[in-house]
Amino acid sequence: PANRGDNEGAMTRKRARVEDTMAEPVKAAEKKKEGRTTSHANDVTKRGFFVKLILMMLIDALGLYGVFTAYMVKSWIVLGVLAALLIVVNWIYFSKRMIPGKYLVPGLIFLLIYQVFVMGYTGYVSLTNYGQGHNSTKADAIESLLMTNTVRSEGSPDVVTAVLDRGSKLGLAIVHPESGDVLVGDSTTPLAKVDGAKADELSITEIPGETILGFDQLVTRQKEVAGLSAAVSDDPNEGFYVTSDGTKGYLAKSILTYDEAADTMTNAQTGEVFKADESKGLFVSDAGTELKPGWRVFVGFSNYANVFASSDLAGPFFKALLWSFAFAVLSVLTTFAFGLFLALVFSDERVKGRRIYQSLLILPYAFPGFLATLVWRGMLNEKYGFINNVILGGADIPWLTDGFLAKIAILGVNLWLGFPYMFLVCMGALQSLPSDCMEAAKIDGASALRTVWSVKLPLVLQSTVPLLIASFAFNFNNFSLIYMLTNGGPNYPGLSVPVGETDILISMVYKIAFEGGKPDYGLASAMSIIIFIVVGVIAWLGFRQTKALEEL
Repeated sequence: PANRGDNEGAMTRKRARVEDTMAEPVKAAEKKKEGRTTSHANDVTKRGFFVKLILMMLIDALGLYGVFTAYMVKSWIVLGVLAALLIVVNWIYFSKRMIPGKYLVPGLIFLLIYQVFVMGYTGYVSLTNYGQGHNSTKADAIESLLMTNTVRSEGSPDVVTAVLDRGSKLGLAIVHPESGDVLVGDSTTPLAKVDGAKADELSITEIPGETILGFDQLVTRQKEVAGLSAAVSDDPNEGFYVTSDGTKGYLAKSILTYDEAADTMTNAQTGEVFKADESKGLFVSDAGTELKPGWRVFVGFSNYANVFASSDLAGPFFKALLWSFAFAVLSVLTTFAFGLFLALVFSDERVKGRRIYQSLLILPYAFPGFLATLVWRGMLNEKYGFINNVILGGADIPWLTDGFLAKIAILGVNLWLGFPYMFLVCMGALQSLPSDCMEAAKIDGASALRTVWSVKLPLVLQSTVPLLIASFAFNFNNFSLIYMLTNGGPNYPGLSVPVGETDILISMVYKIAFEGGKPDYGLASAMSIIIFIVVGVIAWLGFRQTKALEEL
């Protein structure tokens, strides 16, 4: 027994050695494979790091360029925001503990720039008098007033001038009439002496670091040259050198004199004194005469008060508000009802060729909306339109010039543009309805109309209400349809702003900001904030209703 046990142990050890010998190549292969995998993973990691490093270098370079630009124009808020964003982005993308942030930060930055900043800046502008004649700072307004009210200084001689090409703007060089030195400046920089410049009695031939425009270039840019000027010094009362042809110039001084201590403008010819009115951003005389341009000032909620209380704006505003609601609600109801009707018809398998009809019905959705609107505008023309001349046999119906008919035309064109979208939405909703509900209604003996009203419609609404809310918001601000079809007309008579009977709020905002005789960005921004609040409240109420439908 002892010998047998020894023999079995030897055999076991021998088998183990054989197995180990046979397993060694397999283990070696697995180890080699693991090494290759690890090496490949390390290579991928290194390549990813270098790609990330290059991208971050580009982002940092762009960010630093923005920081330096903001510093040069002394925009401290923009500088601070850019610097903070650069620090946060670099910390997140070079930290191993901020993996979720690497995916969230790009979207958050775009949200900050394109949503939060835009909304905040619009709100800020709505609290100012920003608009035509109030575009910049008080210092810029003073300089503009002194430059635009100039006459040739008495006894000033002609001087030799040259126009300098500085990219986006022109510079002006003159030969000083007394010292003979060459002075260089532009619309934002006063004249200063340049060493090494060469000039003679007829022209300035060379200025180090500057490009002098030749005769042909002066002719090409004559309009810019005619408006070119350069201040003598930082004191605007000392005057400006101007040129009419680029080769000769003279010293011009303003008929207005600015007294910084008293903060007044005085007309040297009439002696009239204009005091700075900080509440209006204007220089105003005791007789009520105003000097323009003015400057931008904080006016609080006066723009919002003008919207609701101004005799020139309140009436058109409330009419535009009511029409905006009516247009948005009727557009949603008509397009949804028509789209649902078509979806119910062409979802029935008994309709032959329904696939062809479905394809044809979405064609208006594939056609660009603004082009379709222009086509409809031509078709609705009172004298030459296809509808009046062909369909109605030469009728003379003012579809676009009568207020009521223009609104009907707008709703009809919007129905043509909007029903394909609702048709697609309702088709998808109907196809996703549970079949057991339809079978239960059939077993209970419900008619086809009853099934649609009590079963299909509630289930379709449950999934489409968010889309209907989005459609309401879109139509509430459907600027392109109104602008392309009627341009808001017919206009109300006697208003300073060309507001019409078919203007919705957003088209009224556009006209106040850009098309009126006196563009007013502050007032337009206030109306934009009002639109945002209205649409936001409607959306909030709509989503509450959606939640109630889901609970039902």
